[in-house]
Amino acid sequence: MDLKSFSKYTRPDREKRALIDSALPKVELKKFMMKGLDVAEECLCEIAYEEKPAKICPKCGKKYPADENFCFACGVALNDLRHADIKTLDVKHEFSFDGSAVLSDFEEIFTTENLILINDFDFTRRDFNKILKDIRITALKSIDDAIKQNAVDLDSLSCLEKVLLFTKAFVDVKYKSYGQELGYYSFNTIIVDDRQLDALQITTMLHELTHFLIKEMLVHIMCRLLDASKTREMESIITFILTYSKENCLIDEYAAHTVEGRFTLFGYQDYSSFLNIQKEIDLPEDEIEMLKTIGNTLAHMIKTIIESFITDQMLSDIKTQFRSDILDRPDYTQLRHENCILLTYEGFFQVIQCILVEGFAFASENVEKLKEINEMW
Repeated sequence: MDLKSFSKYTRPDREKRALIDSALPKVELKKFMMKGLDVAEECLCEIAYEEKPAKICPKCGKKYPADENFCFACGVALNDLRHADIKTLDVKHEFSFDGSAVLSDFEEIFTTENLILINDFDFTRRDFNKILKDIRITALKSIDDAIKQNAVDLDSLSCLEKVLLFTKAFVDVKYKSYGQELGYYSFNTIIVDDRQLDALQITTMLHELTHFLIKEMLVHIMCRLLDASKTREMESIITFILTYSKENCLIDEYAAHTVEGRFTLFGYQDYSSFLNIQKEIDLPEDEIEMLKTIGNTLAHMIKTIIESFITDQMLSDIKTQFRSDILDRPDYTQLRHENCILLTYEGFFQVIQCILVEGFAFASENVEKLKEINEMW
């Protein structure tokens, strides 16, 4: 991949730059100020006289007080709201893509015609936006169904439980009780160390979820180019493409760190796994920066999916969780690894085209490895 050729498609990531600039100069001087007493008293009065919902409609999700038995809009019996155990809650999730062909054999996929289709890259911004929208809507529907079917009182959940519920709308979540890794992603499953502090579990899930979303996004793009339905074989090819070269690994890891950093207090970013990969790549500094620019652009796209659930209020709650859990002094030296450049859509699509064309050709020469990956799903 000719990384230098993409430099003409870059633009500043002003939003990210402004966040960093606003935090750094004042970070040691920031104080928490209490609101005026009159405002606080007014809020407390509102809370004291508000009747807390106790029931929920299993059809529309509307909440009702304890003395109501039926939903006015749906005419169905209400369920009692309860504090569900999100760790054991089963959230159904399935991300599909429907095409004219169903390619479930690698020989059917690796044809000259399909390589030409990927190389031609007949793909538009509208196609891309639809893919992001479909992934987002599918996940939100999974959350909505889980809340209604299990009468989950969302307001009673902790910050960690809310992020866990959101994560489960995309992938399975399992837990580990040994080793030093905070967590990892593998074949549509995130493994988290639940011995860790809530704040670290939250950022670990968001980091690993980014790996899944990048994989899912590329699978959908390839399916769109080939006009084919999503299959395990398609997923295996993209998994291979993301891991066969150190450059692709670096892009994927930087994107995950960038998304994680979006929901982490400044001074607590950790780029160690990215730096470990970077040590294995012998490239000039400007080409490393271009790989980071590609990763930052991917992260920018992935954030639109994650921020559909993690609102400004939830972001504030995550930061509060950090202040509560983390006692170490902040280390702002990690911020020097931040890249504040984005690719234009034209440049971004050229990069994706290059990754898929080169990766598809290389994958076609490693079918035995693909078969091994395919058996792991």
